[in-house]
Amino acid sequence: MTIHEIEKAVTELPPHELARFRKWFDEFDAQIWDEQLEHDVKAGKLDELATKAIADFRAGKAKEL
Repeated sequence: MTIHEIEKAVTELPPHELARFRKWFDEFDAQIWDEQLEHDVKAGKLDELATKAIADFRAGKAKEL
């Protein structure tokens, strides 16, 4: 199945099925994002950002939300 075929199928869904698809896709997309974030954390890709954030916090460059 091609992207074009998927797009066409989605545009032809009745409203209640489109709502079900949206819910499913949101959950699917969130799971993929979570897995990628976990992979990046384990690979150390966020270490530099974390170090900078901690340094900024200790330097008083943070404010409470």
